[in-house]
Amino acid sequence: MANFAYEVFATVVAQKTFYQAAATLNVTPSAVSHSVNQLEKALGFPLFIRNRSGVELTSDGQQVLPYVQEILNTESNLRQVADNIQGLHSGSVRIGGFSSVCINWLPRIIRRFNHEYPDIEISVVQGNFNEITKWAKIGTIDVGFTSLPVNDNLLAHALINDPIYCVTPAGFVPANGQYMTKADVMDQNFILQQSDYDRDTKLALDHYHVTNNFLRFSIDDQSIISMVESGLGMGILPKLALKKLTGDVNTYPFAEPYNREIALVANKTQATAPSTAMMIRAIKQFLTTEYPNEMLWRSR
Repeated sequence: MANFAYEVFATVVAQKTFYQAAATLNVTPSAVSHSVNQLEKALGFPLFIRNRSGVELTSDGQQVLPYVQEILNTESNLRQVADNIQGLHSGSVRIGGFSSVCINWLPRIIRRFNHEYPDIEISVVQGNFNEITKWAKIGTIDVGFTSLPVNDNLLAHALINDPIYCVTPAGFVPANGQYMTKADVMDQNFILQQSDYDRDTKLALDHYHVTNNFLRFSIDDQSIISMVESGLGMGILPKLALKKLTGDVNTYPFAEPYNREIALVANKTQATAPSTAMMIRAIKQFLTTEYPNEMLWRSR
């Protein structure tokens, strides 16, 4: 129903080449090129920088993208409403999640959702907190899991507090035998993911005066466990991330408790889509069963 040029534009952004966009849309590359040229002519400025490896958005194109995505999302929502009126319960949901949510929560959430709504298509993309917030803001995902605070103009629902633990080699025991103090942490190397060192992990390390000189970085949570197991340092990981990790390590809380507040975020336009609203309800139901005494579930 919306101008096909908008769909072409968004597909080129996602696929990064005219050729791949054409294959995705099942049209010819020349049709994609013509559509983009016509849209650029109508808007009065270039949307893409063309090069031999593909295309990238111009600064003007980056400003246009959220509005085009909103038009496409609104059209999709309209189709879903029409289908629901007819009792078809069709549509799609695009979910963004960070690693431990993708491993521990989403498989069971999606399995239950698919059982109840088999005609709704679900796709999942994994990223860090900042990427998920950005994707929700521009509308390339419908709903995402991230960590509060969220400063962008999004609907945010606080879910649970996820405690943060110190991961140590198996032979290490804190002086008091129960939790980590400043004396236990002093002069220790810490291994973490680079993307984690700007939120709750940084608060804990700053409190214990751990400087950049004592930080080492790894690619994922399981690699952190493996490095800690080998005696290369200590790790800091939240409870959810530790659920399915394996290794001969110990975990201890800190003397001053730290946690990350996991939240669900949604683009305001997409939150009104029937399929997205049903997914949000399904997530709430799953977590209420999983964490009956820990749910925060409040909107911000």
